[in-house]
Amino acid sequence: MTLDTESVETLFISDLHMGTPDCQASRLISVLERINPSRIYLVGDIFDLIAMRRRAVLTPAQQQLISMLIERARTDCDMIYIPGNHDAAFRRLCGSEIFNIRIEQECFFTMKDGRKMLIAHGDEFDEQMHEAVAPWLHQLGSRMLNGLRVINRWITQTRERFNLPYWSLSAALKRHSERTKRYINVFETAAIERARTERTQGYMGGHIHLPSLREYNGYLYANCGDWVEHCTALVEMKDGQFHMVDYELTVLATAPFYEGNNAGSATPSRAHAVYESN
Repeated sequence: MTLDTESVETLFISDLHMGTPDCQASRLISVLERINPSRIYLVGDIFDLIAMRRRAVLTPAQQQLISMLIERARTDCDMIYIPGNHDAAFRRLCGSEIFNIRIEQECFFTMKDGRKMLIAHGDEFDEQMHEAVAPWLHQLGSRMLNGLRVINRWITQTRERFNLPYWSLSAALKRHSERTKRYINVFETAAIERARTERTQGYMGGHIHLPSLREYNGYLYANCGDWVEHCTALVEMKDGQFHMVDYELTVLATAPFYEGNNAGSATPSRAHAVYESN
């Protein structure tokens, strides 16, 4: 199903990693050219300041994307930026505004069906995630992923040359990795527990580059994904529908619309699809 581009009210994106050659800026630009949301949430790792210390790569497309976001914020779009671990330096600016973009550590979002969502990047669960995998295995996996992203660049360029659709090798391999599955389980469990502790009806984040839209006993877990491997985003429509979409604005999943706002007891009013990248 293709998204009704005229009806997008809120856009949620995370993990762009601008400043690196892996950022798929041109694909996000094409999305922003087709929709005009009244609110945009930037859910962390918009810039990769860690990688930029070694080598900063701001391509023309990334520069255009930055200009586009600033222009939207200055005109008719309410924009909230929640820094992640790769752009954590901006956390010292939380509570302030730059170019009309509000910077927050985390925030709450009330969906049109009344459910209250906690929005945070997700790196607050890093300690729990690292405990799930041996340190040496975590380091090995990180190095292998970095190598795969280099291969991804070549694959992307080659497929574009032959007018083939976007495809990510690293994303495909992640879906079959047992280590990744353990990470997902720990992260999602921690996210839902955080939502329960904060007395919200769900958690929305990014960080792990694994898009997902699913429920746990009435709590909604929504992960934006990323614009390095998966090129996905979350959107809320004017009629309250909540979707996960890809870079072509194809609807990958739709969350249930609830009558009432008490997690675990509210009644869904329409059927829904669930998306799990794994």
